[in-house]
Order: sequence, then C-alpha cells, then structure tokens
Amino acid sequence: MTRQPSEDFLMHVLRNNQGMPAPWAVDDRQATRRFQEPEHPYRSPFQRDRDRIVHSSAFRRLDFKTQVFVPHEHDHFRTRLTHTLEVSQIARTLGRTLGLNEDLIEAVALAHDLGHSPFGHAGEGVLNELMAGHGGFEHNRQSLRVVDYLEHPYPDFRGLNLTQQVRECLAKHRSRYDTPDCGEFDASVMPPLEGQIVDLADEIAYTSADLDDAFGAGWVELEDLKNLQLWQGCWESARSRWPGASAAHIQIRATKDILSRLADDVVVATRDELIRSKVQSLDDVRRAGRPLAIFSPQMISPFRQLQDFLTQRVYLHPANREHCRQIQQIMRELFAAYVRSPNLLPDRYALRISSDGLARVVCDYIAGMTDRFCHQQHEAVTGRRD
Repeated sequence: MTRQPSEDFLMHVLRNNQGMPAPWAVDDRQATRRFQEPEHPYRSPFQRDRDRIVHSSAFRRLDFKTQVFVPHEHDHFRTRLTHTLEVSQIARTLGRTLGLNEDLIEAVALAHDLGHSPFGHAGEGVLNELMAGHGGFEHNRQSLRVVDYLEHPYPDFRGLNLTQQVRECLAKHRSRYDTPDCGEFDASVMPPLEGQIVDLADEIAYTSADLDDAFGAGWVELEDLKNLQLWQGCWESARSRWPGASAAHIQIRATKDILSRLADDVVVATRDELIRSKVQSLDDVRRAGRPLAIFSPQMISPFRQLQDFLTQRVYLHPANREHCRQIQQIMRELFAAYVRSPNLLPDRYALRISSDGLARVVCDYIAGMTDRFCHQQHEAVTGRRD
C-alpha cells in the first residue's frame, strides 16, 4: 500500500525556502518535444521555451494589442503585453510558494495570449463570427497555432517546437472567459499545477488591473464600489493602515490589495486542497479529475461579485460598446477585402491558401495584427481614414 503523506510533511514542503521542487511539480527531465533537438548546455528545456516565446514576433506584437482600454491613447493603460507580464509575475510568485517549476510557469504565462486578436475580446468575437463554417476562432487555440505553426524561425520544422508540457498547458488554459479545446491532449487528464496556477494568475491579473484602469479612465467612481464585499474589505484595510493618506492613495492601495488578497487566498486554498487530496506526485495531480489550484469557497462569491461588476460597468460601458461596434465593422470590412482580393495578402500568407484555405489564412493574418496595423490596413484597402 502506498504510504500517505502526513500533513506535517506537506506543510514542510510548502514552506520550503531552498528552491527545491515539491513532489507534485513538473521535473525538467520530463520535458519532451515533438521534434528532437540537442539539449542546451546550461538552459533548461522550459527556459529555452521561455526564450523562444519572448523572441517571437507574436510576443512583440502584444505591445500594441488592446487589453480592455485602447492602448497608447493614454500613458498608463494596460496593453496585452503588460497584462501578460503581470500574469507571469503573479504566477511565478504563486508557483515558487507552492514549490512548482517556475520556468514552466513563466513559459506558459508568457505564451498564453499569443493568439489574441487585435482589439481584445471584441476582435476575437468578430473573427469567430467570420470564421463560422471554417472552424471558428478562439484565442487559446490560436495561441497553440502560433507556437506550433505560424511562427517559423527554424529551417528544420515549423513553429517554435515548445515542450509538450507547455503546449498542453496552453491547450488546457481555462478561465472565466476561456474554455479549453484540448485537441490532441486527453481532456480527462488534468494539466499540471503549473498550468493551473497560470489560469488563476490570469484571472487575478486582469480583474485587479481592469479595475485600476477603469478608475484611470473615469468609468468607475468610489461610490460605485460601496456594495462590493472584496473592495470594501480592501478599502477599510488600506484606510486603517494609512489613516492620514489621501483618498487617491487609499484607492491605489486598496486596488493593489485586491491582487494580494486573491494571491494569498490561492496559496492557502491550494495548500489545503493538496493536503485534503493527499497529493504526493505529479501523477496524483493529473489524475485528480478536478483542478487542485483553487480559490477558497469563501473567496469565490466576493471575487465573482467584483467580476460581474466589471462586466456591467466596464466591459459593457457605453463607450466601450461603441468602440467595439466600430472596430468590429473595421475587421469585417478588412476580412471581406482579403477574401475578395487575396492578392492583397503578403506572399508568405498567400502561399498557404492552397493548404490551409483562404478563410483560415485571412483569419491568421488579421489575428496577428496589432490594433494600429489593423487600422492602417483597413485604411489602405478601403481608402477611408478610420
């Protein structure tokens, strides 16, 4: 019979400050690739994945892709790139505390939005509409397509040849707005904790950041938040800690405290879930049948309340809805122009029409655009200034 770990043993592992991996972490030696390559003399497989992602053109383009608010209209709104960096930072911190593989976490976090279209979720929605009957469009699947196929820096194979572990975490990425399409990976097998932690870090990052940006845009006032349990707890805590601070500074500290409280909750709730589930190994994680990286039951309701508030007051804000309407029209017209005149496509895309189909090639091209480039191309093909 397999010996069950004691709670003291698990607590010792979770308190480990020596950088040693926990028994449920992915070991670098388990990394595999679809195409065999010589190992690097001093970089781990997941460090190499991270470096390939950071040096990809898809990663660079995230800097001019919308998160929620139009990037570069002001000097402080998040872009898709800054969101990605925040996810990576949060996820690495959580992973280190839980004894996980930080390099794997970082690679997954940096790649999780590579397939996002211009103009955020509004752009994703219109591409999915335009691709009805052609396989649809979903940014998680597109992220995997980017790293597997669209990036092509090596002469021996298409894609970045990332490890199977990173690819699986991307395929199984799940959040409130993301439903995984596991594709080649067994949907009944849970992704490793490293991937599960990135999923939660994604939610933590965009929720706290979107509220911060909404304050900056003037779309949300303090009075609007008075009935939100999570916000009120953070506000009162900040006011007690800095009794002489201005309302502006209390607001900033309370917003940051949302991130901290959510991260703290994940650490404790995940620790408790590992203990309760008697997890001893990566296999235990994968056979659990449910995520083991979780929020506590006490946090779920106030967290969802805040997310529902953001949906109604920010994502569905009249100004945002009008902007979405405008950019969706731009993308529809641009898509139609390329389908009507494929000669407008760059040669490297046009060459794939016979193998991938015209609609998919056009979708790939538009999905990879930055907001700015999409506007420029729309003006070029329509002759109208956006």
